[in-house]
Amino acid sequence: MRKAKLERKTKETEIALELNLDGTGEYDIETGVGFFDHMLAHIAHQSLLDLKILAKGDLEVDAHHTVEDVGISLGQALQEALGDKQGICRYGTSIIPMDDALALAAIDLSGRSHLDFAVPVSGQLGGEFDCEVAREFFLAVSRSGMNIHLRLLTGMNRHHVLEAVFKAFGRALREAVAIDPRRSGIPSTKGMLESK
Repeated sequence: MRKAKLERKTKETEIALELNLDGTGEYDIETGVGFFDHMLAHIAHQSLLDLKILAKGDLEVDAHHTVEDVGISLGQALQEALGDKQGICRYGTSIIPMDDALALAAIDLSGRSHLDFAVPVSGQLGGEFDCEVAREFFLAVSRSGMNIHLRLLTGMNRHHVLEAVFKAFGRALREAVAIDPRRSGIPSTKGMLESK
């Protein structure tokens, strides 16, 4: 059972998260940040992960802490659900169009953390979502031992740009966590996928 359930509580946020790597893309997400909920729904839908997130944060300050801590929690849950990563595909790539935007995502579940976020976007969306915190979300996810490359190939509308990025990440994640029917062990010549 490739599932995880965790809770994270700090002075800034309180998060409860559940995921199932072998789901159907069902989601129940409530972070208090409407646009962010919309983006997380795209990750679940495109990756076919079942995802439940209930987050309460200090939104009277801004959405930064909530977005970042959800990223930390999602990364930790993915790491837990993947276990020793026996038989996974490990790599995932996707290029997704969204109207004027075209985004590329590439993921390696190597156990080594890295983020390359080449998505020049700024400004506010949905009233409370600062586009710059999208990078902080993916950086937090990557710290669980994921190598994530996200690139905007073209696009101007910030909503379309971020939607294409989140969808591309979801599709790449779907491919990376999938079980490879031809592989019985760890997808590495090292015989392990850890940050060593």
